[in-house]
Amino acid sequence: MRRTTPAPAPARRKQSRTLLAAGTASAVAAATLVGVTLGLAPAASAGEFLVNGGFESGSLGPWSCTANSGSVVTSPVHGGGYALAAAATAGDTAQCGQTVTVAPSTTYTLSAYVNGSYVYLGVDGGGPSTWTPGTGGGYQKLSLSFTTGATQTSATVYTHGWYGQGTYYADDVSLDGPGAPSPTPTPTGSPTPTPTATPTGTPTGTPTGTPTGTPTGTPTGTPTGTPTGTPTTPPPPGSHALVGYLHASFANGAGYTRMADVPNSWDFIDLSFGEPTSVTSGDIRFNRCSVTDCPTVESDADFKAAIAAKRAQGKKVLISIGGQNGQVQLTTTAARDTFVSSVSAIIDKWGLDGLDIDFEGHSLSLNTGDTDFKNPTSPVIVNLISALKTLKAKYGPGFVLTMAPETFFVQLGYQYYGSGPWGGQDPRAGAYLPVIYALRDDLTLLHVQDYNSGSIMGLDNQYHSMGGADFHVAMTDLLLNGFPVAGNTNNKFPPLPASKVAIGMPATTNAGNGYVAPAEVNKALDCLTKLANCGSYVPRSGAQPNLRGLMTWSVNWDQFGVREFSKNFDGYFRR
Repeated sequence: MRRTTPAPAPARRKQSRTLLAAGTASAVAAATLVGVTLGLAPAASAGEFLVNGGFESGSLGPWSCTANSGSVVTSPVHGGGYALAAAATAGDTAQCGQTVTVAPSTTYTLSAYVNGSYVYLGVDGGGPSTWTPGTGGGYQKLSLSFTTGATQTSATVYTHGWYGQGTYYADDVSLDGPGAPSPTPTPTGSPTPTPTATPTGTPTGTPTGTPTGTPTGTPTGTPTGTPTGTPTTPPPPGSHALVGYLHASFANGAGYTRMADVPNSWDFIDLSFGEPTSVTSGDIRFNRCSVTDCPTVESDADFKAAIAAKRAQGKKVLISIGGQNGQVQLTTTAARDTFVSSVSAIIDKWGLDGLDIDFEGHSLSLNTGDTDFKNPTSPVIVNLISALKTLKAKYGPGFVLTMAPETFFVQLGYQYYGSGPWGGQDPRAGAYLPVIYALRDDLTLLHVQDYNSGSIMGLDNQYHSMGGADFHVAMTDLLLNGFPVAGNTNNKFPPLPASKVAIGMPATTNAGNGYVAPAEVNKALDCLTKLANCGSYVPRSGAQPNLRGLMTWSVNWDQFGVREFSKNFDGYFRR
């Protein structure tokens, strides 16, 4: 989840996720959300137009900056190993731009992660721009859309700071739209993969066997701090849930919401965020928002008492690990064990029901050659699975486990998985699939973030984009129907029960890209649960009345938006 938002209100950090880490000209296609890579790109697909948008070449080109103000640095970065640094002076805003070829009368989305004071992102020549007054020391996502003129064939996109405000940083700059440039040809002698046609029918059956290490039976004794409540069996028909993230450790423009003031509409409350002391330490800490940043914050005692009161009402209160800034890579078994002990300490201290895994950015990726989601070999994947199984075994059947991956890490796996059989793809593509598969019996809820996403292919082999009901229907159908991973019909990701699936949406336009109004939310729910009111995409999985519900970023933004999201949920499912 993203902490910062592209709103000009005083902000600190939070939820943004476009995971395009553009690199050199030959790597741009492989890093995009639509996966144009090594001969797999269909004609007229959406994709990446910028070259070196992540500055991973280690140099500026083809970017140019006014007054020689720009350079490439290794810290601070948002993704990869490099970022742009540009120093604004009293006489220059340090504008850095790149000109690209575009199509007339076409809509594009421009986004970037920026760090600094008074940082701007825009399109030159009278195009739109957006800005932030400050990012609180971390990276914040800026994003905008624009439509080219009837005869326009080029556009210059830019970032800049402001006079006298010093150095700003930019990373993972992306220009997304239809008709992306053709990918670099497949090297001579390399096999050219052929896309597999859309599978027909619904995969049947359940994977045979239980993943190694799956706890069986009921643990003897009651460990200290064991969460109470009902074991995580599928809910009965008609049992729906609303999941929301509570900004408990930071402040931004949404305002602080005390735990006791969280409305009763919320069934799962995810405390955001537990973060590691370093990327690879596995040592997770949860630090509550300070009085300086959150003047209305309650005391620790009141916070803990409010958690207990919510749980007594049947609500589930979890610690969410990760978020935009909390990169977690369990590269060693020592980090795995530290993760287990430190997360346990947080759960026990505050009396929580379990945890939510919100690993983003570069937390999960697949090593070269790790191509089977059912038998992963990458340490960061294997160690995370082991850690979560250990926590489940420790706390028993009442332990609540949820996950909030981005579309890049799940649904993109229909087309691309890891770096691919011949390399060259983004190794993060589909990287959550082995974790979801291994924990599917222990998983309480999967709520993919259907926002801050590029265009993703659905089971109709068409690209679907944010902004309407069809995107949510197509993305959710991939989970409920299952799909062949990387187009391999012999290697299918099996469907999840509808009772374990919720749809992730932003609560307001401030909360993230991909907001849809209540009418579109209800249209998506009608289509998925009743096969009614469907648009151009009709679910292959059929009507799923047991779809668990909705997740949103966030409780705070919903409060800011006069509870539009939660009231609509109540009106739809609880009327």
